[in-house]
Amino acid sequence: METYKRQDMPVSERIDDLLSKMTLKEKVGQLNQRMYGWDAYEKKEDGAYALTDAFKQEVSRFEGMGALYGLFRSDPWSGVDYSNGISAEHSATVANEIQRYVKENTRLGIPVLLSEESPHGHQALDGTMLPVNLNAGSTWNPELLERAYGLTAAEIRGRGAHLGLVSVLDIVQDPRWGRTEECFGEDPYLAAAFTRAAVQGMQGGEGELASDKRVAVVLKHLSAQGAGIGGKNAGPANIGERELREIHLPAAFAGAKAGAAGFMAAYNEIDGIPCHANRKLLTDILREEWDFDGIVMADGQAIDRLLALTGGHEAAAALALTSGVDLSLWDTSFTTLEAAVSSGIVDESYVDRAVRRVLRLKFELGLFDRPYTDESKAASAIGNTELRELNLNIARESVVLLKNDLNRLPLNASGKRIAVIGPNADRMYNQLGDYTSVQRPKTGSTVLQGIRMTAPADASIVYARGCGIRSSSAKELEEAVAAAKASDVAVLVLGGSSARQFGDLFDGNGEAVIGEETTSEMDCGEGVDLAELRLGEAQRQLADAVAATGVPIVLVLIQGRPHAIEEVDKLADAVLCAWYPGKEGGQAIGEILFGIVNPSGKLPVSMPRSSSQLPVYYNQKDPGRLRVYVDMPSAALYSFGHGLSYTRFDYPELSLSAASIAAAELASGEQVKVRVQVRNAGDVAGLETVQLYLKARESGITRRIAELKGFTKVALQPGETREVEFGLGAEELGFWDNAMNFGVKACKVEVMVGGSLQQTITAELTIV
Repeated sequence: METYKRQDMPVSERIDDLLSKMTLKEKVGQLNQRMYGWDAYEKKEDGAYALTDAFKQEVSRFEGMGALYGLFRSDPWSGVDYSNGISAEHSATVANEIQRYVKENTRLGIPVLLSEESPHGHQALDGTMLPVNLNAGSTWNPELLERAYGLTAAEIRGRGAHLGLVSVLDIVQDPRWGRTEECFGEDPYLAAAFTRAAVQGMQGGEGELASDKRVAVVLKHLSAQGAGIGGKNAGPANIGERELREIHLPAAFAGAKAGAAGFMAAYNEIDGIPCHANRKLLTDILREEWDFDGIVMADGQAIDRLLALTGGHEAAAALALTSGVDLSLWDTSFTTLEAAVSSGIVDESYVDRAVRRVLRLKFELGLFDRPYTDESKAASAIGNTELRELNLNIARESVVLLKNDLNRLPLNASGKRIAVIGPNADRMYNQLGDYTSVQRPKTGSTVLQGIRMTAPADASIVYARGCGIRSSSAKELEEAVAAAKASDVAVLVLGGSSARQFGDLFDGNGEAVIGEETTSEMDCGEGVDLAELRLGEAQRQLADAVAATGVPIVLVLIQGRPHAIEEVDKLADAVLCAWYPGKEGGQAIGEILFGIVNPSGKLPVSMPRSSSQLPVYYNQKDPGRLRVYVDMPSAALYSFGHGLSYTRFDYPELSLSAASIAAAELASGEQVKVRVQVRNAGDVAGLETVQLYLKARESGITRRIAELKGFTKVALQPGETREVEFGLGAEELGFWDNAMNFGVKACKVEVMVGGSLQQTITAELTIV
């Protein structure tokens, strides 16, 4: 038996043996992920599935296939729904047919990787969709998400797929960007914590990738895609190395150290260098500095965009390959690598390097030894009751109470008339976000349904849409006003939508094509960037009309970015920000409105008063003195870390284990312990997120106004006090000095701890 087929041999020797047997064409085939997965099969009238000629031709073209993207993907771009797609009970069967064909119809029988979109759950028919990443960040509870990611991985692997493409690395610096919803927030420390949770949840511990409950994670996007000029998708990031390292790389570093199997390069450029051609990023930092040995995947059709630099496909492929890209995604360029080698544009050793990485991942996933999925278990991985409960808990913990004047919430609704009004009150897809699969009817709960589920039995609920996200009609507005006039309180459900529609126009990489002349209710998501962050005019008119009736207003925001809500905020006594809370979001919101659940979310991103304020992220550089606008306040309307509760938390005492410590001691592993007392001073049990910030000075470079360096979420009963401890070591207290070396240096540090940055107690630490 050939060495590469022997399970008892070391993986390195199996790779060497297999690589020695491969032709250049077969090697290039392993670096290509050309097909859209939904083009690889067709569903017959009798419900059976058949592999397409296009798939068979693609396999034949390179005597194999590196990876197949999106076999189970379902959405308006793919055109896949329940009539023509792969539901849960058939998924493993089709996956096995794909695998069997590749193994039995190629010379070496190298298995194919099946890669799936899972930015917030699995984007497949019957796949569990989690709340979006802004919701995850708002929980400030990575442990909760790690459990959810673990169950999501089991669901994906149970269906027969192997790679999960997970959005974790982007940082919100301009919320006009349509993909803001895919970010955990504006802070690198928070994003790093959730990135670790994603990797550990989906991949498990070392050596677990071959498990039937784990998938390999490809983290995206590397890097700085959230810093695009003007908030435009894939726009240039005009940042230097310090900004890159301080803000945009910490989450990637955390993912690499957690053992992530792969990274996806970003569409944008950094200081003139496209990420797919950025050797310093993809090789010098990622591999040589961080010791990462996994794969780098291209984003969709991104290598072909390098033609603007190279003028030809072969040169573009050579540039990406030598820079550090291993696996393509739908591009033409990587298919020309055989010709590029033959013509001397690139040395075959670079092809071999990339092929080794792809093969290693296939071996680590166990695909050479156990290529097929147990078909009897595929459907059982779906509809997991534990995952549904986790989904609900994520939604509960992610809702942020921004404002609660007059203690309007929780609603005392017994015997009351409640008007539920707004375009996001009763539309399920508007609360699911982008990268969402087609859903079965009558699953989950909208806000209206959640209110009806949780309101007192004698409460009267009336609903009026009022307007659309961007559209309006006089009749709908009149209905909303009439409902408000007849009610004791109005729950006004406004915001945005990333819901795609069948028949919409999409680019070849799947992003929505919505131009200046296009009318669409989709105002967020990939390819949908805004210049103005105010809610659409129709929604502002609706809010004004409802407020004019004099009815008290509770505003609920369903949105994929922080809108500039100052105008409507002034009209409401209470404001809840729920982002895109997922299928269980309606129930979670209803429970919070009526006090069944105490809100505990904290903002992971600042909410501006106006687009003209941008940027408003909290961790800007300290200018040394106050810089203000003349025409409006400079501060965000609601800042990062803000979030109210139905109880009150006090911080009576803060102490440090040492007021002074030597930099050398920290470098050798010593820590300063930060201990803080937190007390529930109210009469309701609640969850509080204790946040630790640092403000450094006298360190030789300009530092930030504040930097998050620790957080923990604690449950406290009324009157209960708990001591929380943080450790500050070299990682937390180190910084990139003026020579761009990371380490601990002498400086003075203000340590700030509290329930938000605006309400902290402080202590001084000196590093000598």
